[in-house]
Order: sequence, then structure tokens, then C-alpha cells
Amino acid sequence: MKDVIEHKFKFHEDDRGQRFQDVYGDNMPGSQINVTFINSTKHIVAWHKHNIQTDYWTVLKGSMKVGLATKEDGCEFEYLSDKNPRVLEIKPGVYHGYKALEPGTILCYYLTEKYNPDDEIRAAVGDFNEDWSTPNK
Repeated sequence: MKDVIEHKFKFHEDDRGQRFQDVYGDNMPGSQINVTFINSTKHIVAWHKHNIQTDYWTVLKGSMKVGLATKEDGCEFEYLSDKNPRVLEIKPGVYHGYKALEPGTILCYYLTEKYNPDDEIRAAVGDFNEDWSTPNK
């Protein structure tokens, strides 16, 4: 159909999972939507923060432990799950990362800015004396 246009988007894969990056491309100027398919419950994907960009995270399938930290306040954890749908708004200046709790977890995240490597400040796992384990109940 002449009024339907196909747009390609970026795909990235590594041992942590697969990512659809900037799904709507230039049709959403200034912002970006990504989807990550997480294979492993053993990897901790942390830490980084932004000075400009705000992230909005929601889990479409599965569950994850999300770490949120600042140098001033230390680390706290939130849990995202498809059984309790919600969105976490992660403001600039907050380090964030995650660990999937179920194989096949799918994270969808909206970014208020297009990816800019200069706005991604990294820290190492352990920098906030955090505990990524999940207690038995």
C-alpha cells in the first residue's frame, strides 16, 4: 500500500540478550524506544547514569530486580514484573541497572533523548556496596 512505509531499526545481540534499538527511529525525533530480550538470570547489567536523559522502564514479560543508586543516597532496589505492570521513571543523575529474575524477560524502555554515548556515565558493579542476590522466601 502506498501510504504504508517500512522503517528498519537497529538490532544488537550479545551474551546478555537481544535488543531492538530506536524502534521508531526518526519518526520520534528527540526520543527513543528500545526493547531488550534478556536470556540470562546470571548477568548483572549495571551501572550507568545520564545527565540529560530520563528513562522509563516497564517489563512486558517476566521479572527483574532493578538497582537505583546515587553517590549521596546509596543503592535501593525495585522489582518490575509483568504480574504487577508499572513504569519506573529514572531521572538524570540516578545510576541504574538490572538483573533478570526469569529467563526470557522482556524490558521495554523509553528514552527522552536519542542514545548519546557522551551522556552515559558508568560505574562498576559493587561501587554502591549493593547486594544483587534474591533472598529465598
